[in-house]
Amino acid sequence: MAANEVTPTELTALEQSLCDALAPLASALRARDTELPEDQMWAADPVEVSLAVLAGWKVVDSTVTRLTARAARTAGAYGASYEQLGTAWGITRQGARKKWPDAVNRPTAAGEPGTVELFGGTAELFREPSSGGWRWRGRGADGIHGAADGSPACGTKEEAAAYAGAFLKEHARARPDPSGGR
Repeated sequence: MAANEVTPTELTALEQSLCDALAPLASALRARDTELPEDQMWAADPVEVSLAVLAGWKVVDSTVTRLTARAARTAGAYGASYEQLGTAWGITRQGARKKWPDAVNRPTAAGEPGTVELFGGTAELFREPSSGGWRWRGRGADGIHGAADGSPACGTKEEAAAYAGAFLKEHARARPDPSGGR
């Protein structure tokens, strides 16, 4: 038997615990629906009682689904892969990715050079080999060249992109005044 397989005894105990936990919820749902006291729930028509129990299981099902997704996201946040999530759930890696698409943080291309294109200009983002920090250099829409050469390197690619964006905004091509200056 695999480590994550449940024995018949464990399964029976789980089912009993779930039924015990469901009884108050099913009683409350039935009481609200019929306006009868909860203690009369089980003495009612068997179809009505069964439907109240089914409604209770729907609540349990949606709660378990939500808690399962939370557990998958938690495992992913601690570094579990989709393959590991799939193995734990008894499905493929692709099945786990489909079931919990936001559970695993995929590595981003944060370490790769990039480009910012704003306000008609373009800036290149790159890592500085000596410090490992991020720099940018670009050309605004007005033709002015700029770079982050004199300042300390940025700690992240996003920070360098923000500085590059500010430069590109400052050097956007001036729009002609539609009124002709009148």
